[in-house]
Order: sequence, then C-alpha cells, then structure tokens
Amino acid sequence: MTNTLAGHFDRQYQTHLKHLKLKGLQPKTIEAYARAIRRLGEYFNRQIDDLTEAQLTEYFSDLIGTHSWSAVKLDLYGLKFYTTHVLKKPWVMPNLIKPPKAQRLPDIVTVDEVQRLFSATRTLSYRVFYFTLYSLGLRLGEGLALKIGDIDAERRRVHIRDAKGNRDRFVPLPEATLDALRRFRSLHRHPELLFPNRHGGLKAAHRARSPLDRGGVQTTLHKVVEACGLKKRSRLTRCATATPPT
Repeated sequence: MTNTLAGHFDRQYQTHLKHLKLKGLQPKTIEAYARAIRRLGEYFNRQIDDLTEAQLTEYFSDLIGTHSWSAVKLDLYGLKFYTTHVLKKPWVMPNLIKPPKAQRLPDIVTVDEVQRLFSATRTLSYRVFYFTLYSLGLRLGEGLALKIGDIDAERRRVHIRDAKGNRDRFVPLPEATLDALRRFRSLHRHPELLFPNRHGGLKAAHRARSPLDRGGVQTTLHKVVEACGLKKRSRLTRCATATPPT
C-alpha cells in the first residue's frame, strides 16, 4: 500500500468522523460507525471508495463468520453513512443484508428473586442503585446518568434524559424508591450526582466528579447473581412493590 493511498484513507476517515459528530449521533453510534470504516479499510487495504456489490458480499460473508449479526448491521450502517456523507453517493444496496428474524421473550425476575439479589448486595451504593433500576425500569446507562435535579418528588416522577433514541422521558417515582434515594443522599451529600463514584468511599462521595463506574456495577451484579444462584438473564425490570434497601 502506497503512502498516497494511506493518506487518502486517513483524510476520508477524518471527514467521516466530522460528519458523525455534526449529525448529533450518540457516542456509541459514532464509535460503531467509525469502527466499521476502520475494519473495512483494513480488509480492503484502505481502498474503500469504489467497492462493488461483489466485494461487499464477500466482506460481509466473512464478517458473519466471526461477528454477531448486530456487529454486521452496524458495519453496514457505518458504510452507508460513509457513502452518503463522505463520498456523496446514493446508497444503492438496501437489500445487501437481511438478518434472520428472532423473537425472544425476556426472562422475568420475580419479586422474591430480586429481594434475594438486594439482600446479597453488601455495598450500599450498589444496593440502592440496583433497587432504583429495578423499581423505575431503567437501563444501566440511564441510571448512572441520574442527577439530583432529575427527581421530581412533588410530581412523583423522574426525568430520564438522553435515553434510547436521544429522547427524554418521564417515569413514575414510587414512594419506596423516593425514600431509599433520600436516605442514600443524606449519606453521600453530593450536590449534583445521584450515584457518585466510590473512589473515596461515602466520606468523599460529595467531592466525586463522576457517577458509579459502569464496569464496577456490572461486575458486582454478576457476582451477586451467581451467589444467589439466579440462572435467568434479564435486566432489572420495573417493580414498585419490592422492599427498598436500607
């Protein structure tokens, strides 16, 4: 590969990144679409501006063998974005990929099972966090992003910001969850974050600059689920009747 080809690819890639940011996409989407172009560039020796349908058929056939359908779709969407916004060409292969249809019912965690999970979580910040996710029906990232100002105690609702699809929404706030959050806030006293990180313990929580670590939350939950002997794979779902952690 010549320096000219490498330089052209790098310039096109940087243009791709600029367009991704200008379109207001979520950080995860930006990274996925950027990764798609990097992967294509590696596969085709950085010559991706004039790929044929036959070449792309070969590429995605190989990709399916090593990656999930989710990854394959994201690579396709990333290439489509690159084609339309960087190359300024129309996308002419809408039916190149057709993932198999699959309908799966989620495993439902019972109230008794989630009570066991709360009881087995020894760290208070994690215990209150899991209870909040469960009782409000939130995704992990939504819970981590919660701030004091998002809690509307008077109207008994929580403002979820920048949720899936970059949309805001309100969810009902059960009395038990409000009580648990108030007790927890009285301990950490952070002026803004609802779940400040644990780097300095509760005594230093009021000075935290970031919320709980995502990896720590996931690792701890995985260990607790194993300790409880729960076999179901399900994110914590909404349940306002569970007893709040103390």
